[in-house]
Amino acid sequence: MGDIRRHSPVLALLAAFSRHDAALEWARQRVTTAWGPLWDASPVFAFEQTDYYEPTMGPGLKKVLFAFAHLIDPAELVARKHQTNRWEQEYVQLHPAEEVRPLNLDPGYLTEAKLVLATTKDRNHRIYLDQGIFAEVTLHYQRKRGWCPQAWTYADYRSAAYHDFFDRCRHFLRGVIHGA
Repeated sequence: MGDIRRHSPVLALLAAFSRHDAALEWARQRVTTAWGPLWDASPVFAFEQTDYYEPTMGPGLKKVLFAFAHLIDPAELVARKHQTNRWEQEYVQLHPAEEVRPLNLDPGYLTEAKLVLATTKDRNHRIYLDQGIFAEVTLHYQRKRGWCPQAWTYADYRSAAYHDFFDRCRHFLRGVIHGA
């Protein structure tokens, strides 16, 4: 029988995307008020890998990734996904737009070995957590190869620019956990 022990703290992440710069800034302010200071933020990336979101979010989407200074228990992912869903609805009420969904917020976390994203959609590769939320290992880390996608990994998460950001995040996490 294996020993049951608590999981090490993880680096909380949030992907925010919209075609509206003001929505991305609102998300940044909202999330730092609730979750604490950012450790780092990626550049704002053009989100051009798919037109899947265009009917509900419009054209010309941009995405930014936020990493937080305070590590969390990975069990918080369910509550954070519910919270980000509420924030998306709050943004629509405060800032009516022509799009049905002017802001998309996807929480996740990073460990030394993987990047996990939360979702409300069930698929064969996703694990049910609780309260209608699933988790997906989107990338895994291999020594000498770096960040490796899965068959289901979204195209933007396959990009070298994202991997560079996740490398910095992983280095920060290792420094906090191992005191390096």
